[in-house]
Amino acid sequence: MSSRPQNPRDAWQAMVDGNKRFVSGHLAHPRQDIDHREMLAEKQRPFAALFGCADSRLSAEIIFDVGLGDLFVVRNAGQVIAETILGSLEYAVEVLGVPVILVLGHDECGAIRATIDSTQGNLNSQGEFIHNLVERIRPTVEAANKAGKHDIDDITELHIQDTINELLTRSTLIAAAVKAGKLAVVGANYKLTLGEVRPIVTVGDIN
Repeated sequence: MSSRPQNPRDAWQAMVDGNKRFVSGHLAHPRQDIDHREMLAEKQRPFAALFGCADSRLSAEIIFDVGLGDLFVVRNAGQVIAETILGSLEYAVEVLGVPVILVLGHDECGAIRATIDSTQGNLNSQGEFIHNLVERIRPTVEAANKAGKHDIDDITELHIQDTINELLTRSTLIAAAVKAGKLAVVGANYKLTLGEVRPIVTVGDIN
């Protein structure tokens, strides 16, 4: 990537290319040198925002083989929408001008597994806010079960789609940027063993 991508298509392609390098093991490790670090001290210009799960195996800059200043990363367990998340992503769009938001889930997500356990009456946790987080995911699990889907991978994909729907419904700023063609929102799932990022849903033009 010789220059910062300026549109959704080029930004997403840069992420796709980086993930391919990660999967193949032919990593470029770009923009991680001292000069680049010092240059960024004055201003950041990330080319994409990533909202993903806080899972330690989901290290954004590594799996997309990018460097300092490339991604604006927002994470929590189970990638659950909250006002602070919405504010952070609106900042990425309005102030930083990112042309892509990636909502990234992954297989065997602990937060989703905990929610499945909770719906079955098997959640063994004392944490008040763990239960709060689970309750945010519960509607997706219950909707999936009602549709005959009980596999965690199927539920994860539905959760990613529901997360994007909530993002676009609650943030008029982000929805307007998509409608204007300035922004695309991609939902994808990360395969832990393979290292692959697999798109599930796209809102906006990345082709």
